[in-house]
Amino acid sequence: MLTWAIVALVVAVIAGALGFSGVAAAAGSVAKVLFGIFLVIALVLFVLGALAV
Repeated sequence: MLTWAIVALVVAVIAGALGFSGVAAAAGSVAKVLFGIFLVIALVLFVLGALAV
């Protein structure tokens, strides 16, 4: 999940550098959403791991 967020961020940076602002905005939004999902899943797994010990 984090890998896909990083890929979307790289696409956004490259598209922004080349002047494709619409593509850059869309890829940036995808990166934000994927990173948020990653953080939620990581937090849940950390809490469940701490409770199991």
